[in-house]
Amino acid sequence: MAIHPTAIIADGARIADDVEIGAYSIIGAHVSIGSGTWVGPHVVIEGHTSIGKNNRIFQFCSLGATPQDKKYAGEPTRLEIGDNNTVREFCTFNIGTAQDGGVTRVGNDNWIMAYVHLAHDCQVGNNTIFANNATLAGHVHIGDWVILGGFTSVHQFCHIGPHAMTAFSSAVAQDVPPYVMAHGNRAVPSGINAEGLKRRGFSSEQIRNIRNAYKSLYRKGLSFEEAKAEIIADAAAGKDELALFVDFFATAGRGIIR
Repeated sequence: MAIHPTAIIADGARIADDVEIGAYSIIGAHVSIGSGTWVGPHVVIEGHTSIGKNNRIFQFCSLGATPQDKKYAGEPTRLEIGDNNTVREFCTFNIGTAQDGGVTRVGNDNWIMAYVHLAHDCQVGNNTIFANNATLAGHVHIGDWVILGGFTSVHQFCHIGPHAMTAFSSAVAQDVPPYVMAHGNRAVPSGINAEGLKRRGFSSEQIRNIRNAYKSLYRKGLSFEEAKAEIIADAAAGKDELALFVDFFATAGRGIIR
């Protein structure tokens, strides 16, 4: 291990042999860090926190601190971070609470820029991009391939579906369906993330089907229940890319942005 002599590693911490830890960083007793991970200087990693392989964690991050929740009473809740994530300067990720699943979770291959805050019990998927100062309140769920514009704020318990995207300074107070772009305070829908889907290999037919689902939700004057039934029927008819909508409808709880 390439651990700077000024770093403080508590007894009990489990750190792979090739992990690098920078000057003045502090690693708590219940922390595990996987192979190939680099931790910069002045980083604090505490709580029951597990970090996977090949992550890059930049200076002044605070990972695994107790949640900003008055109900928290010292329960051994957790923070779990997967593999191949980049976490830039001044990010804060909190552990979970007993009132939810007890874990804040970040998946794999995420690109998380400076000053991002992940509150307790957030669930972040894979291949996301969070621009500077994006902030998630407690219990937020973020799907795979989501992009959050800088200074995006997400209200507690909101879900943002896979492949969705928010613009700069969006204030998200309701659920954002898969593939949908959102902007504004409060955030409203503004089309589908067609360019992102092209870059990820979606065919023209798949994008057309997604665009038609968007029209059902937002352009045909249907109620939400009517639009949902239409999209579910199309998914059942073999338009597999719409399955993400079906899964989203089953778990979303705050109503979708309209």
